[in-house]
Amino acid sequence: MSGLSESRKGEFSTVVTDIRLESRVGATVRWRMTLDHTEFAAGDVGVLQAVARSGTLIEIPVLAVLDEDGDIWHVVEKPLAGGTDVVGRVTR
Repeated sequence: MSGLSESRKGEFSTVVTDIRLESRVGATVRWRMTLDHTEFAAGDVGVLQAVARSGTLIEIPVLAVLDEDGDIWHVVEKPLAGGTDVVGRVTR
């Protein structure tokens, strides 16, 4: 994945496959994203990193992880487009 550091222990490379609106309360918007591979499990939190077209590294906190009928949804406040390469890291 161009622009991202070499994978370290506990990190994994993946691609965003789907995104949906989770909730909107006032100015706070939360999104759900699925990934083609994940090491997150329900109840985990962590971060997703991606590289913007400008070359800037973007770090997006994963606020929650939900398992719905076998689909693992990652809840975030900043969505990434489907097809975006990311590096995930579970922090707890």
